[in-house]
Amino acid sequence: MEWRNTNDRYGSLSVGLHWLMFLQLVAVYACIDLREFFPKGSDLREGLKVWHFMLGLSVFLLVWIRLVVHMTGPVPNIVPAPPAWQSALGKLVHVALYGLMIALPVLGWLILGAEGKVTPFFGLQLPALVAEDKNLAEWLKEIHETGGTIGYFVIGLHALAALFHHYVQRDNTLSRILLTRT
Repeated sequence: MEWRNTNDRYGSLSVGLHWLMFLQLVAVYACIDLREFFPKGSDLREGLKVWHFMLGLSVFLLVWIRLVVHMTGPVPNIVPAPPAWQSALGKLVHVALYGLMIALPVLGWLILGAEGKVTPFFGLQLPALVAEDKNLAEWLKEIHETGGTIGYFVIGLHALAALFHHYVQRDNTLSRILLTRT
């Protein structure tokens, strides 16, 4: 597999970034959801929250690399070509995914600053983006949580569409991004 995209297939760089970010998103969601099983203030609960913050910011960094890779190479063709409405819907879902991968980490970073907390990032403490403001923190938290919930649905729609294309339409949509050729 070539490292750059071709007209037939995503390159190993795009494939690797796609699946790395998938694993990161699974971990981000798992950390924040699993924390609920532990008592407030417990070390495990607090550790899961810290990992949620750090992994979320990692997604924020990697999404920019992904965007650069995406914009500097061809997008492999889908064969046979889907109807225009499916292509448009696919683009909309991708825009939503990228928007969430940018907005949710920034909102999380803003929340921590507005709560007067440090933003941990793998041994670093990132500066607050806003001054402490509890009302702002609550408002941002609501938006962040709503965005996270929307993320579940958009990610699910993305996965279902890939499976639909593979098993029902029998095109190469899914095989273009798999780690190995099918």
